[in-house]
Amino acid sequence: MKQLLKQIFSSQKHLIRLVLTLVTVILTTSLFAAPALATGVYQLPSLTAGNDTWVLDQGEVISRLNEGKISSAFEDLAKQTNKEVRIVTVRRLDYGETPESFTKELFEKWFPTKEAQANQTLLVIDTVTNGTSIITGDEVKPLLTDAIAESVATETVSVPLRNGNKYNQAFLDASDRLVAVLSGKADPGPPQITDNVQVEGTYKKAEETNQGNATAWVVGLLIAATVIPMATYYIYQINQPSSDG
Repeated sequence: MKQLLKQIFSSQKHLIRLVLTLVTVILTTSLFAAPALATGVYQLPSLTAGNDTWVLDQGEVISRLNEGKISSAFEDLAKQTNKEVRIVTVRRLDYGETPESFTKELFEKWFPTKEAQANQTLLVIDTVTNGTSIITGDEVKPLLTDAIAESVATETVSVPLRNGNKYNQAFLDASDRLVAVLSGKADPGPPQITDNVQVEGTYKKAEETNQGNATAWVVGLLIAATVIPMATYYIYQINQPSSDG
């Protein structure tokens, strides 16, 4: 009987090894695939005041035509007022990062001194959660007050996104409003909200997304903890010398 079992399990040895390999690949993918898509401040190109890059669409949500329109509007604004505005989109933030913390870090990376920051405005969106954040320099605030800046991020940008992820409309509207305000014109205000669209939104928050990833990892580890010991035991039994003589 021992010999029969040995022959049976011996023929399955390669299958067990294959299972172990597949489990390892699945775990590696689940643990590292999502973080690989994340964007950290260190991954973005360096930029300084006066640079002619106005839109950095890492999330690839803005059409080339509209990116050109927005860039042209911001370039004209910079020439006329010395006020510079930049829009950055990313697909996913690093684990534990928030739109606010990411925007602050990027702002300080690109403009490390108060002097460099003075005339700058930076608007960032994470396209996984549609979370937005905006930060401005000291010379900008008299025109683009904190209240208006917050309204641009949470209303001008966010409302079109909550009505069908209309990224192009969101950034064109934001561009028009920012250029108007920073040019000294009257604030056109946020878009009109109809059909009871709520400013709070219904998209998943970053914490919920991260929680989902963590759950997937735990499930994968539990599966591995069950399969690997069983496969190891069978291989051990197969390799034991027969006591039948």
